[in-house]
Amino acid sequence: MRRIRALVTVGGEFVGAAPDFDVESFWLNATEDVVAHLEAVLGVPVSVLRLERTTEARRSGDLVVYQVEAEAMPRVPLDRSVDHDFPDHPLRVPWARPGGPRSLVEWADRHVTRTGPAVQVKTWHLSCVYRLPTDRGPVWAKAFPGFVADEAAVIALVREVDPTLVPEVIASEPGRVLLADVPGEDCWNPTPEVIADVVPRLVAVQHALAGPARSRVRGIDVPDFGLPDTLLHGDFHPGNWRSSGVVLDWADAHWGNPALDVGRLLGFVDPASHPLIERTWADAWLAHRPDSDPHQAIRHGRHASHLLGALVYQDFLDHIEPSERVYHEGDPAAERAKAQASLP
Repeated sequence: MRRIRALVTVGGEFVGAAPDFDVESFWLNATEDVVAHLEAVLGVPVSVLRLERTTEARRSGDLVVYQVEAEAMPRVPLDRSVDHDFPDHPLRVPWARPGGPRSLVEWADRHVTRTGPAVQVKTWHLSCVYRLPTDRGPVWAKAFPGFVADEAAVIALVREVDPTLVPEVIASEPGRVLLADVPGEDCWNPTPEVIADVVPRLVAVQHALAGPARSRVRGIDVPDFGLPDTLLHGDFHPGNWRSSGVVLDWADAHWGNPALDVGRLLGFVDPASHPLIERTWADAWLAHRPDSDPHQAIRHGRHASHLLGALVYQDFLDHIEPSERVYHEGDPAAERAKAQASLP
């Protein structure tokens, strides 16, 4: 449960605060329920621009304050007892500025025929995501910052090997991608069947895309144990899997040792699943590289994935404006502690 305060702007000018309200979602970047409530109360279309402040990122019941953009003056009086301004910040992402979300939807509309209102599902420093109903079913418009990978380009590489492992790209341009819907559910607790499906298919793609060694990402080195440098997903936790076998969110993709991906996965799942994941991943690599030692690679990959996580989270903190740091404050230190605890 979160307590929400919306500071409403029209054309970048503050017009008042809406009455506080509660939403069930715990995630600070989840906006669908926030937008639905405000549109019902204010009587005009709105979008969440950015997180203005919050008292605590991970405690239920704390006050969360958003800057919210209304497309027209609200049809109800708002609280103007306290004035607010919203100075720009050099690290602010384009979709957190006035007109940013609308620009993303207008771009998507040039590529699909929409049959209903676009729904803002998420916004934060890493992405702004809309679900659009269209004559071809739901599609997903996503904006992303320049310090992450070009998802469309990465998906195109994977599709050359296994088009069923990634979503269909309908359109893309720098900083934006429009994706077809993917059936199924997110797999935060993947079944053995899903593990047995997704893990070997990623390995097959990585084996096919392997090439000459390149510079290690962010200085993280893993002994190769006979495994190649290849394309990594970068955030291969099961929340980025769909039960239909498609892997989403390739924004953290990079080049390196594939043990980093399985290490990331093991850090997210129930320890009871670890033996199955390790066996499935190792058997898949042995089928492609019989002279490799994937079991030893796993031992190092679990440790190195936390070192990489610390650097990635610090990279986020270095690239985001102060009000958004609450999402990742403390994460680099937490990952370093996990790395220390997982020394091979």
